[in-house]
Amino acid sequence: MTLTAPPASSTSPTARLMWTRGRGIALALGLLLIAGIAIAAIGSGDKHGRLDPRAADPLGSRAVAQLLKSHGISVDVVTTLYGAASAAGPAATLLVTEPDLLSEAQQRTLHTALATSGGRTVLLAAGPASVPALAPGISAVQAADASALSPHCGLAAARRAGTADTGGERYVTRLPGSDSCYPANGLPTLVRAPGAHGGDTVVLGSPDILYNDHLDKRGNASLALQLLGSRPHLVWYLPSLTDDTANESGGEDAFLDLIPSGWLWGFLQLLLAAVLAAVWRARRLGPLVPEPLPVAVRAAEVTEGRARLYRTTRSRDSAAAVLRAATRERLAPLLGVRPADAHAPETLVPAVSARLPGTDLDLPFLLFGPEPTDDLALVRLADQLDALEREVRTS
Repeated sequence: MTLTAPPASSTSPTARLMWTRGRGIALALGLLLIAGIAIAAIGSGDKHGRLDPRAADPLGSRAVAQLLKSHGISVDVVTTLYGAASAAGPAATLLVTEPDLLSEAQQRTLHTALATSGGRTVLLAAGPASVPALAPGISAVQAADASALSPHCGLAAARRAGTADTGGERYVTRLPGSDSCYPANGLPTLVRAPGAHGGDTVVLGSPDILYNDHLDKRGNASLALQLLGSRPHLVWYLPSLTDDTANESGGEDAFLDLIPSGWLWGFLQLLLAAVLAAVWRARRLGPLVPEPLPVAVRAAEVTEGRARLYRTTRSRDSAAAVLRAATRERLAPLLGVRPADAHAPETLVPAVSARLPGTDLDLPFLLFGPEPTDDLALVRLADQLDALEREVRTS
């Protein structure tokens, strides 16, 4: 005998039903993705290629790189800590464009490599996060707005350049032999500190003099050329998220240090939104509210429809339970049994036996027995319940 699979239940979820239920969430996720891409595109704007010597954007630095090359200075771009540390030497100037992006372990590694190199190190807009490690003896204090400032110091490069677009981070130094230039509100925004083996470190509070659209203003080009062109070789270090240099505490901390804080906050906000959405979707429903049917449905049609559902889902246990419960509720008033005891075997079965002495029906099985094993047994049970009810009524 060949068995055929039962037809799909009308209550099974279909593809259309699943789409109807999930399209709201899918639409919200799509809008969130589009908004994120739009914000990223708008936010990048002019900052694309910032301080990159290969970029011709307004905030790029291709103009100063070409100016240095025209004066015989070779310019090499590196994006890894290893490349920056290995290129340091007495004939090289190392320019660190984003020192605050380096982790503490990376800062220590870089400072160790530069301490005895004998070359020049230029730190752009170095703040409290990087100055103590990369330029010991110099402290960063509250920043000021970048603006055109006069040198007011004895540094030859600053005197020759004159007024330049500096400002930004301000510094305090007590190192002997250091030069403090371009003061803003009484504190310098450019500090040159001498180092070992003829090297030195220059801390510049603002990178404005290196931007393409600022280079031709005031003494910016002169100051940039003198700060970056004091050695025949310039190493332009752009800290990158692709730098796989691991810190001393393990790769996990290095990865977290390289993630911008904005991404972490964004992830936390998305996580909170997901939790709130889950709570909203999983809220408990209130009590059922009865409502009148929009149309009148005949009892026979309701019974047939319910029977088809039981048959489709092979719910013989539910069908048998409904038949037995309905029979017990109808027999109870006929036998003088309280409605509350209609489903108690110890009360109902003796009452039926007393009404029908000598009956050959298995009363406990009929009224409280197990579920039928097949459809034929279910039909037989329904016939026997009808017969029992007729006998009680006619007795």
